Amino acid sequence: MLKRRAIKKILITTLSMFIILTIYTVPMISKSKEKVLRTNFEIGEITGLQSITVYLLNSKNYFVKTEILIEEKKENQIEKMIESLKIDSKEIPIGLNGYLSKEVKLLSFNLDQEELVLNFSKEFLNPKVEEQVISGIVYSCLEQDKIKWVSFSVEGKPLEKYQKLTKEFGINKEYFLSSREDIQKVVIYYLDHSNMYYVPITKYINDDREKIEIIIEELRKTHKDLISLENIHTELLDYREIENVLFLNFNEYLLEENEDASEKLLQSIAYSVFDNYDVQMVMLEVNGKSLRYFHRK
Repeated sequence: MLKRRAIKKILITTLSMFIILTIYTVPMISKSKEKVLRTNFEIGEITGLQSITVYLLNSKNYFVKTEILIEEKKENQIEKMIESLKIDSKEIPIGLNGYLSKEVKLLSFNLDQEELVLNFSKEFLNPKVEEQVISGIVYSCLEQDKIKWVSFSVEGKPLEKYQKLTKEFGINKEYFLSSREDIQKVVIYYLDHSNMYYVPITKYINDDREKIEIIIEELRKTHKDLISLENIHTELLDYREIENVLFLNFNEYLLEENEDASEKLLQSIAYSVFDNYDVQMVMLEVNGKSLRYFHRK
């Protein structure tokens, strides 16, 4: 039995490396303004692995959105996902870090009517990193199918202030408050300086404007640790929501962002919209003409 497991592990690792190398050598082609990656096989069918989205820490201690490969077994997917968040996890990509103590154990979990209840061992309680760890786990869990709320327990006892959490809980929180009036919570996605990962920043600010106006203005500002819109002259001329689609009409300076190297910056606008608006599609326009669209995943 042990020999079979060892052979299987070697086979999966070898095939995974082969697939990764293959993907990076297959060209992107454009079709109907959508980027399509052409491959000759599906990763899951060949290796028994699947890609899931989680949030890990980068070198600046920001949570970033990334993907890892796990074995495709639905019954232990939650366990595998939680294990990938540990500081000693072997699934963590180079340059990123886990944040869940290796001593912490997931004793049990239950998914009922779209609420995931996670029951951890007593080592989970650590006031120094409590809120940060909670936010990373919540955002990671909500990327998985059929989960809308996340609740936490320790040794079977519910943590009262951490029940039925959604992305409203926030992540990478920053506060820019001068009063208790007109407080807005806005989630804005930037790129980190590796140009590989998206960084959601939850900003609390005194501003009564529409959130999309705040998002674009914030993305035009320079941030020492993050990448935002490169052309400060990019302006949002107008916006409108029609049948679950948010149309964003920019001036011509957005075109300078629409190069291959800046494709992710356009995606950061879409991610920001989806975390602040209940729409299924974002349509980017330049002077009233369609440029690029993004679907909610």
